[in-house]
Amino acid sequence: MTLDIALVLLILVGSIILFASEKIRVDLVALLVLLTLLLTGLITPEEAFSGFASPAVITVWAIYMVSASLTHTGIADYIGRYIERMGGNGEGRLIFVLMGTVGMMSAFMNNIGAAAVLLPVSIVLGEKARIPVSKLLIPLAFGSLLGGITTLIGTPPNLLASDALAQAGFQPFSLFDYSPMGVIILFSGIAYMVFIGRHLLPGDKRITHTHTKSAELTREYRLWDNLLELEVLENSPLIGKTLVETNLGEFYDFTVLGVLRNGRLRLGVLPNAHIQAGDVLIVKGIHNDVPQLEREILVQELTETVRDKNLRTAEATLAELVVSQKAHFIGQTLRQMEFRNRYGLTVLGLWREESPINEHVADVPLQLGDSLLVQGRRERIEAVREDDALLLLREPEKLNRRLSKAPVNLLIFVVMISLVATGVLHISVAAVLGAVLSVLFGCMTMDEAYDSVQWKSVFLIAGMLPMGIAMETSGTAQFLADFIINLVGSYGAGAIMIGLFVLTTILTAFMSNAAAIVLVAPIAIQTAVSLQVDPRAFVMGVAIAASIAFVTPIGHQACILVYGPGGYRFFDYAKVGLPLTILIWILMVIFLPLFWPLAM
Repeated sequence: MTLDIALVLLILVGSIILFASEKIRVDLVALLVLLTLLLTGLITPEEAFSGFASPAVITVWAIYMVSASLTHTGIADYIGRYIERMGGNGEGRLIFVLMGTVGMMSAFMNNIGAAAVLLPVSIVLGEKARIPVSKLLIPLAFGSLLGGITTLIGTPPNLLASDALAQAGFQPFSLFDYSPMGVIILFSGIAYMVFIGRHLLPGDKRITHTHTKSAELTREYRLWDNLLELEVLENSPLIGKTLVETNLGEFYDFTVLGVLRNGRLRLGVLPNAHIQAGDVLIVKGIHNDVPQLEREILVQELTETVRDKNLRTAEATLAELVVSQKAHFIGQTLRQMEFRNRYGLTVLGLWREESPINEHVADVPLQLGDSLLVQGRRERIEAVREDDALLLLREPEKLNRRLSKAPVNLLIFVVMISLVATGVLHISVAAVLGAVLSVLFGCMTMDEAYDSVQWKSVFLIAGMLPMGIAMETSGTAQFLADFIINLVGSYGAGAIMIGLFVLTTILTAFMSNAAAIVLVAPIAIQTAVSLQVDPRAFVMGVAIAASIAFVTPIGHQACILVYGPGGYRFFDYAKVGLPLTILIWILMVIFLPLFWPLAM
C-alpha cells in the first residue's frame, strides 16, 4: 500500500463517518472531501472542480427542472386522479396500482418528487378504503426507487455509473439500457410487496387520515393534557391587548389557539382580536406553569376541559403538514423561521419517527419528513398547497395549475426522451433543452425552475466526483478490487458481483446513494478489468444496488418522506426491505450476465 492509497482510504473512511453521523450537512462533507483531496495533492485543481461541469451533474439538475414542469402543468395531478379511479378498495390492488404508477413516474422524474406528488393521494385512498396508511406509504417509497432504476435518467446513480464508464474509456449506457433489468426488478418488487411484503408492514401504528377528526388528531399527538382554558379576570393586564401583544408564547411558553367569547369560539391566528374581561383563552401549555400565569397576568384556569370542544369551526381547522425535500428551512427551528408569521398557522405538535413532540416545539430543528399538526384559518391552510416546502395531507383539490400548458409540456417531454433514445442528442443536452423549452413556453417560471433543483444533491455529487478520480489515479480502486478478488474470487464472478452489491448496499444505508456509487463504481470497473470481463454488468449492478435503499429510512429521501406520515419505526424498513434487497441481488446475479455478457 502506497502513501497515496493510505491517504485516499483515510479520507474515504472519514467521509463515511461524517455522512453516517449527520453532524455536518452532506453537501458540506462533499466539499470538505474535495478540498482535502486538493490540498493533499491527490488531485489537481482542474480535477477537483471538474464535477461541477460533469455532464452527469448537469443532467441531474436539468431533470429536476423538467420534473417540476410536469407538476406545474397538472400532468402529475392527472396521474394521481388516475390512481384513484384504478385503485379500488382492496389492499393488494391499491398497492399494485400505487407502486406501478409511481414506478412509471420515477422512470422519468426524480424519485422523491414522484413520491411527494402521490403522498397525499395515497393517504386519501387509504382512508376511503379503510386501509392503514402504514400499509401504503412504504410501498409508495419503494415503488419510486424501483421505478427510478428502469431508465438512465430515473435516478442519479444510474447517470453517475454511466459517467464512470465513460471516464474509464468504456461505452456509457444509453437511455433504456437499464430497462430490461429494471423492469424485471420493478415487477418482481411489486409482486413481492403485494403477496409478501404488505403482510410484514405494521398495521397497528399511528394512522394518518386526511379527514381525521380534531379529537383524533389531538389524541394522536398527545395534546389532551396540554390544552387548557384560561378565563381573563377583571383586572388582567391582558385586557385591551391583541393576542400577539400578550407575548404568552415568548414569556410563558403558552400558545393561544383561540378565544371563547359569549358562547362563540374563534380559532386561528387572530391579529386584530382584542382581549376583553371574561374572555376564555384556549391555550396549549403545561399545567405546572399555570399558577405563575394566574398570579402574574390574572387569569383563572377553568375546570372544564378543552377536550370536550371541537377545535374546528367554520373559519378554522386542524391539518397535518409534512416537511418536504424542497424546504429551505430544514435545520431551523419554528421560532427561527418565524413559522407563525410566515404561514399564519399555529404548530401544536410535531411527529418525528416513532412519537410526537408537543413541548417546546418552537425550539426543535426541523427535519425532512417531520409531520406538523397545525391549527389556523382554512384559507391559510389551503394556501400551503402553493408552497413546495410543505405537503398538505389532505385530499387534493383543484390547484392553481397551468392546465392549458399541459399539452405543450407533454410534447416537450416526449421530444426530449425521443432525442435521447435515438442518439440525436446527449442526455445532458436534451435535458437542458427540455428545461429551457418548459420555461420559454410558460410551463413554469425560471424562479420555479431554480426552486425545483435539490441543490444539496447537486453539490454533493459534484463534490464527491473528484473522490472517484483520486481512487483511480492513486491506485486505490485497483487496491480494493484486488482485495475483493482475493476475498471471494475463488467462488467465481457471481460471488464477486454479490460482494460488490453488498458493499454498495451497506454504504447506501449510511450515506447518499450518489456518493456511494461514486466510490464503488471505480472499484467495480477495476475488478472487472482485473478479471478481464466486460465491466458494464458490474457497474449496472452496483448502480442498481445503490438505488435500492430499502433497509433503513435514512437510505433515501423518499423513505424519509413517508416515515412520519406512516407512523413507522426505524426497523419497519428492515423487516420488509431486507428480503426485497436479497431478492434483487439474486435477480441481478441471474439476469445481468444474460443482458450484459461478461466476456469482453
